[in-house]
Amino acid sequence: VSCWGRNNYGQLGDGTTTQHSTPTQTSSLGTDRTAVAISVGGSQTCAILDDGSVSCWGRNNYGQLGDGTTTGRNTPTQTGTTRTAVAITVGTYHTCAILDDGSVSCWGSNWAGQLGDGTTTQRTTPTQTSSLGTGRTAALDSNYLPGGTSQTACAAGTYNANTGSTTSSDCLD
Repeated sequence: VSCWGRNNYGQLGDGTTTQHSTPTQTSSLGTDRTAVAISVGGSQTCAILDDGSVSCWGRNNYGQLGDGTTTGRNTPTQTGTTRTAVAITVGTYHTCAILDDGSVSCWGSNWAGQLGDGTTTQRTTPTQTSSLGTGRTAALDSNYLPGGTSQTACAAGTYNANTGSTTSSDCLD
């Protein structure tokens, strides 16, 4: 991952708080790990890694990095996700991920209930949202899943270009 711009909270992940006007490589994501998706907020960055785990860095005053603390990090730090993440988004002071079973976990500030767990309690680790409704799960993008069609999940680091595929043999590197 390469990041650039403001870095006052370590949100570029290069081990410093020095601003960069050109792309700068982050510190290690872990041995043999690569990013497959990334989301950037004003003060933190999170990436889904090729094994489906999540790593975040930057400001952490509300636990928005999901590592169980409120300590800021200027290098990538693993969150406490227990399932494979397939999509991620970073808010101002919170983060949410869609997991491989279609459920959603969020962490960080929750003063207005933005974590969706039915409380206004701040969470420093990924916390399952309340039910999305009987028989409902989160869809990655309804443009790719017309009519709510389900699709067999691929292994982390692979993808399936065939909408509505029900076989993992369609997964590509």
